[in-house]
Amino acid sequence: MIRPHYLVTGGAGFVGSHLAAALLARGDDVTVYDDLSTGHRAAVPPGARLVVADLADTAALEAVLAATRFDAVFHFAALSLVGDSMQHPLHYLRTNIGNGLALIDACVRHRVPRFVLSSTAALFGRPSDGPIDEEAPVEPGSPYGESKAALERALLWAGRVHGLRAAVLRYFNAAGADPDGHLGEDHRPETHLIPLVIDAALGRRPEIAVFGTDYPTPDGTCIRDYIHVSDLADAHLRALARLDLGSVTYNLGNGAGHSVLEVIRAVERVGGRQVPVRLAERRLGDPARLVAASDRIRGETGWAPRHAALDTIVAHAWAWRAAHPLGYTG
Repeated sequence: MIRPHYLVTGGAGFVGSHLAAALLARGDDVTVYDDLSTGHRAAVPPGARLVVADLADTAALEAVLAATRFDAVFHFAALSLVGDSMQHPLHYLRTNIGNGLALIDACVRHRVPRFVLSSTAALFGRPSDGPIDEEAPVEPGSPYGESKAALERALLWAGRVHGLRAAVLRYFNAAGADPDGHLGEDHRPETHLIPLVIDAALGRRPEIAVFGTDYPTPDGTCIRDYIHVSDLADAHLRALARLDLGSVTYNLGNGAGHSVLEVIRAVERVGGRQVPVRLAERRLGDPARLVAASDRIRGETGWAPRHAALDTIVAHAWAWRAAHPLGYTG
């Protein structure tokens, strides 16, 4: 029996590497396509084939798709810093949309039947106070969010015209690390709250800044929905299987948010160390609450987070970060 073979763009990054590992664990073949500009060679799981190339290199992409029959493409590769996209909007739009469209077009031409897009909660620039479902208005508040919205629309038309079945997965806050300790979070620079708080607890940074303490939340700090990266990988596998029935769009989160101060207290509980904190003014554009309603994927695929507890997410992130003080370069 021929094993399924999947192409994972950005598979040397945080979520992409965990998805590649999940595919390999169930016996599938995996090719990772990554230029290693933000990913890490050491994050590519053993058993995966690595192609080091930029998606803008159309000749390299064409050669990969021509040489292998892929059962699906998982697309993670993108510029992904919201703040940076506000400083360099055209660069983000040109890179993310251009590369994404080239990949979708190549998949259509090479008859790849399924496509899974790593999208984002940054689509919802003006979220409501309640959990955000898939019917919430798409009003990106940044060029990064705009680039993902454009690819969602492109996949809609690729499906209508060419029959490409697509799963769009809109993440909220990916966090944690592989429970077995093989993979973790290593961004340069790091911008995610949990690893930054852990670094402050470990003495690798002087403090953690809390931007705003006067939001309309129980403790005055922003609330976000944190989802374990392994649960995200599981959602990708379930969405892939669901494509047998047609294209889907899913919002992904735990459905219950945690405030900045709650994250800090969780790190202190897990690590047994005090976190140095500096209170600061609000950042422009930060909503008070950003939480996902994931009822659709739960109902249609049976997906449910296995590592939903905040202390579990923090413990897995702490274990990897403590064991890898230099990240993957160590």
